[in-house]
Amino acid sequence: MADRPLRVAVVGSGPAGFYAAAALLSSEEPRVEVDMIERLPTPWGLVRLGVAPDHPELKTASRVFEKTAALQGFRFLGNVEAGCDLTSEDLLRLYDAVVFTVGAQTDKRLGIPGEDLPGSWAATEFVAWYNGHPDYQELEFDLGVERAVVIGNGNVAVDVARMLARTREELAPTDATDQAIEAIDRSGLHEIVMLGRRGPAQAAFTPPELKELGELGGADVVVDPADLELDAASAAELEADRARARRNVDILREFAAATPSGKPKRLVLRFCVSPVAILGDGRVEAVEVVRNELVPDGRGSVRAVPTGEREVIPCGIVFRSVGYRGVELPGVPFDSERATIRNNGGRVLDEQGVQVPGTYCAGWIKRGPSGVIGTNKKDAVETVDALLEDARAGRLPEAHDASADAVDALLVERGVEVVMYPGWQLIDKLECARGGPHGRPRVKLSSWDELLKAARG
Repeated sequence: MADRPLRVAVVGSGPAGFYAAAALLSSEEPRVEVDMIERLPTPWGLVRLGVAPDHPELKTASRVFEKTAALQGFRFLGNVEAGCDLTSEDLLRLYDAVVFTVGAQTDKRLGIPGEDLPGSWAATEFVAWYNGHPDYQELEFDLGVERAVVIGNGNVAVDVARMLARTREELAPTDATDQAIEAIDRSGLHEIVMLGRRGPAQAAFTPPELKELGELGGADVVVDPADLELDAASAAELEADRARARRNVDILREFAAATPSGKPKRLVLRFCVSPVAILGDGRVEAVEVVRNELVPDGRGSVRAVPTGEREVIPCGIVFRSVGYRGVELPGVPFDSERATIRNNGGRVLDEQGVQVPGTYCAGWIKRGPSGVIGTNKKDAVETVDALLEDARAGRLPEAHDASADAVDALLVERGVEVVMYPGWQLIDKLECARGGPHGRPRVKLSSWDELLKAARG
């Protein structure tokens, strides 16, 4: 290994993957080459397919990743599925080390009756659909209903509620798919209700996201002042150094004090309610909720305890947004309780807690779905530091076929049509050209056939 660069596969091309690649390629001893392996023909992960289309400023993180992609020693291998096109055994034979940065690809379940009724959707599905993910374009969201319920109180729940409340004029300059813009514009929605399990002081959304709801062109925000009467424990939390929570409560009080202006839609924010069942005969017709009271949890916060008070909220569609969840990869140790790859500081561990040589992880699949885009940088650097430390100490296994030629030959043998970085640049160029005449950053190609055809040039 001393006479050649260290060969590392980074599986996943979201923020954690690119931050890990950048840290690896900055190493001088050992020198490193990175192959980034991505199931989709396109990079950027949730920056492309998870960030709300009406928040284009967050998508500019990709400019940093483009600089990493231009570094010597970097290759992008798109349309290649780890665990299928390349097994974990293949990866350890072809590379000196592997870093899994595959994120959290599915949603947490509510575990209540009716959760799987038609019209009950994971927020992850809706977000992927309006962002043009090619796996989700065949889904049909019936928005011809009067009321939608969004379950959850984080930024993804706010994104879903805000997108549902947007007007055509607000959506027109975004990179949401034409299909999504048309469906939202033609929807019969008059009311969107967002349900929070705990109180306003514990809500997980951030003040800028919350404040933006008050600026919607086609929806009034409605908050019941009674929901903002804080219990003693919540008031004590606000007295502590929690500037974000205090700002959230201040914004909510502004909403509660405002007089509705008669906009065509209402966005209702409710707190201290939990769904106990999704009701309907053959499809969603209502959500049954229970009122919660907040009690101290003994750790300086509060927990929600259901009371006997129940209510049925009629609705035609439900979006469940109570968190993301990691998915197990074939041949990679997985902690099913935490839904992460079992690891210690990024070093992957087997069921006995012993380090798996040459195998690492970073991002949400390492720590769980928390933080913002930039949070992944420190996380990825921690993992790369561990990998390089192991490399310098001679603890990495010797890869038998560690070369780009060996990887390429195996993929050709298996009939995999690899999209290299120039292929992605052709996709990018075409999408931007489609968007330009309409004042949009891009019009996405959203089917596998379109993406692969564009990548071929």
